[in-house]
Amino acid sequence: MRDFSHAMLREIYEQPQALRRTLDLYVEGRQLRTAAWAGLDKWASTDGEVLIAASGSSRHSGLYAEIVLEDLCGLAVDVEYASELSCRGGSGGRNASVIVISQSGETSDTLAALRESERRGEKTLAITNVAGSTMAREATVSLLVGAGRELAIPATKSFTGQLAVLYLLALNEGLRRNHFNSAEVAERLGEFDKLPAQIEAQLEGWELSMARLSHQLRSAASFLFLGRGVHYPIAREGALKLKEASYVHAEGYPSGELKHGPNALLSDDVPVVMLATVDHGLEASRARYEKTLQLLADLKVQGAKVIAIANSGDNEVAALASECVFVEQVSEHLLPVVEVIPLQLFAYFMALERGVNVDRPRNLAKAVIEV
Repeated sequence: MRDFSHAMLREIYEQPQALRRTLDLYVEGRQLRTAAWAGLDKWASTDGEVLIAASGSSRHSGLYAEIVLEDLCGLAVDVEYASELSCRGGSGGRNASVIVISQSGETSDTLAALRESERRGEKTLAITNVAGSTMAREATVSLLVGAGRELAIPATKSFTGQLAVLYLLALNEGLRRNHFNSAEVAERLGEFDKLPAQIEAQLEGWELSMARLSHQLRSAASFLFLGRGVHYPIAREGALKLKEASYVHAEGYPSGELKHGPNALLSDDVPVVMLATVDHGLEASRARYEKTLQLLADLKVQGAKVIAIANSGDNEVAALASECVFVEQVSEHLLPVVEVIPLQLFAYFMALERGVNVDRPRNLAKAVIEV
């Protein structure tokens, strides 16, 4: 068994097992476990409106959920910073279903947002990594992430676990709302069941690639992370990981917003990390991909330094990017679970290059509870 130097790297490598544990909580064979989703009918708003409150990485999983719940279920979703929602006041009256997301279930801002929502009479769903946490106890209903105890401050396996639970929530809600049938759910669950093994097979290659790239880029002053649609939250998460783990400034933007200001920042000292994956079976994904190719072509003419995350064997992206890291093809709404992991590894190795205690970055704290 490998002896990991840091909890963060060990927890990155634990993600396939964490995803399997999470799937086992909610899925049996190719069907959603009925008992696991009991109580969700008490949460769902008749108006089809959902409000998500979270902070940090958990908010990025909320941004992912916004797109997945809208795409797969037809829900209207709004994502708030928990620290803002808890201070807003007002009388409520939106009749929204509220989701709060927190690794520990004890994050103070998110707990305050939960209590404010309860005060307004809104039904709440807590998604946490700790079954007995305060949020899990106080919410109308709760769903558990099966990541296991996470020690490093930068969230890795808890983040992909949150994505997994939110994707499964979307399947459950989509089935309940007749947006797809049980055969379609079974097909999606069959694909998800294969995902942990696919990730496991790619981890060592991603580690080697990101160790090499972090050494090459260790002196960069800042990074821009770009993604479209469901990949934009992963650009945000990649930038956050880099900031908190290595103290390197980074920002995540929607790819289409680059030319509306941020493009002025690009130089040899400010590389771009571009999420350029695609689901060729989905028309909207193909359309986003074509726009990404055009942007990559423009950046190449501009002389920008671009690191792309792309589908395995994608020669078009590879020809336009300075460096390309490949991930195996999965469907659009599962791609974020895969493509975030190389970005976690990049943040880890950048921290090592810059001499940072990656498990305990300065000025940051984490609520860690026995699970």
